[in-house]
Amino acid sequence: MSLVKSKKRVADHGEVFTPSWMVETMLDLVKGETDRIDSRFLEPACGSGNFLLQILLRKLAAVELKFGNLEFEKRHYALLSVMCIYGIELLDDNIAECRANMLEVFTEYLQVDSSSDIYHAAFYVLSQNLLHGDALTMRNLSDQPITFAEWGYLGKGKYQRRDFRFDVLTGSSAFSAEDSLFAHLGKHEIFQPIKTYLPMTINQLAAQKSDLLEVRS
Repeated sequence: MSLVKSKKRVADHGEVFTPSWMVETMLDLVKGETDRIDSRFLEPACGSGNFLLQILLRKLAAVELKFGNLEFEKRHYALLSVMCIYGIELLDDNIAECRANMLEVFTEYLQVDSSSDIYHAAFYVLSQNLLHGDALTMRNLSDQPITFAEWGYLGKGKYQRRDFRFDVLTGSSAFSAEDSLFAHLGKHEIFQPIKTYLPMTINQLAAQKSDLLEVRS
């Protein structure tokens, strides 16, 4: 794989892709987290997904190891793996490619096609987790604050979604740092989610994709 798409993109955006061997070496430094199904990762300049794809593959390997013979749990925890991966990308072709690449890895693992509800559910989740925006300004292409969906698996086929603003989460991290004067205070009320949804099943998430496409059209 070439590490650049064009010299102009390098000059305009500093776009250079990380080679696969370096991705693997860096992820090995946090292997305990990459091998955990529900650990969350954010790549603030995700490109076409070099890091995120390898993280997903590692998470899916953990799903297979734990739930490979349990079809219901395998499907639901595989989707949770996707739900726990986030990215921001400035260039529209890159973010589209990243979403497509992630969806391909997911569907190949579960051996499903575009007619299945879990395909549409994963499509919707990726549209919410892999965002077209600027990680430096923490705003999307509509100049609105970037908002991320936090997903949790409640068991019995249901997921919980809560939305958080990226800039507020960043402030939360600084606020609760060990060397902060305020570390002992814990989480402040301003770091609460801006929206909490009712629990949703895979079928209900799949229906959200249809609503999303209607809005875009």
